[in-house]
Amino acid sequence: MDNTFSTTRRKSRTVKVGPVLIGGGFPVSIQSMTTADTRDVPSTVAQINRLFEAGCEIVRLSVLNNQAADCLRDIRRQVTGPLVADIHFNYKLALKAIEAGFDKIRINPGNIGDDWKVREVTRAAGEAGVPIRIGVNSGSLPEDLLNRYGHDDPRAFVEAALREAAVLEDMDFRDIIISVKSSSAAKSFQAYSMLAERCDYPLHIGITEAGTLETGTIKSSVGLGALLLRGIGDTMRVSLTADPVNEVRVARQILKSCELKSDGIEVISCPTCGRCQIDLIPLAESIEAKTRHIKTPLKVAVMGCAVNGPGEARAADVGISGGAGRGQLIKKGEVVKSFPEAELEKMLLDEIEAMTGEKIER
Repeated sequence: MDNTFSTTRRKSRTVKVGPVLIGGGFPVSIQSMTTADTRDVPSTVAQINRLFEAGCEIVRLSVLNNQAADCLRDIRRQVTGPLVADIHFNYKLALKAIEAGFDKIRINPGNIGDDWKVREVTRAAGEAGVPIRIGVNSGSLPEDLLNRYGHDDPRAFVEAALREAAVLEDMDFRDIIISVKSSSAAKSFQAYSMLAERCDYPLHIGITEAGTLETGTIKSSVGLGALLLRGIGDTMRVSLTADPVNEVRVARQILKSCELKSDGIEVISCPTCGRCQIDLIPLAESIEAKTRHIKTPLKVAVMGCAVNGPGEARAADVGISGGAGRGQLIKKGEVVKSFPEAELEKMLLDEIEAMTGEKIER
């Protein structure tokens, strides 16, 4: 019996956002959004750079009004990574973002207005080679679809998205990315599953208004993980009421858990039990925090039981276990060194440095 299982990615066309390729089987890219006031250029640029340093690949900015739009060119000059302008209500703001050299425009069919306004944006985007994301969510659906389906019906999301796509297609514009987000993980899953069968555009997946750091992480992990394991999703944002750097970290962990990203350190650690004789929780947290910057793929085990540690760490490249005053360094399930318990963290970090060639701040 063949027990091999692998996720088959949904086939989609490829859309280029700056240097990042979305869809077409390319790796799922991570996005986030600034929380700084776009009119405050230094703060916005600083936050964008923090996001890119954390592993974000595309950053979106809110363009609230003309004053914010007037700052886009200055921001663009100071940032090299892909930038997206988030546009609501005023189509002219999208035109300014395109002129400023932004790499993608996000519009919402529920509030951008008449089709001719969408056509104006589409014409400018086509001439500049800028893709458009059609971003549908439960908070801003067209009124006729709200009347027909209600506030949070996946059928309304899909119909709104495809209706808007048809306007762009009518102008021979195909550089389209689509999102259909609900604050419900289940309804988002349903909407994306329906949409995936009805078009070949790359899909930006997310759970909108997912919540605070803990709640939003859990909800996003459930909804986005389910989609990714079905092969649905070409780029993603985890929406959290928190520092947006946390959105990037959570997205990376979701992709790693779905085995769609392998770069960096993955820490596996035991949940502790009555056999644990070391203060494992702060040890595991410290090792994860200090190795977060490392790019080399490496699975690291932090185990609290000297009896079962070697066996439980067998799936890791390197690990430690401790108890009764002693510690062990384990590589591929074999104990290679024993030392005093107080040296557990140092010995593991030394070994990670040796295996990756990357420096760790102590």
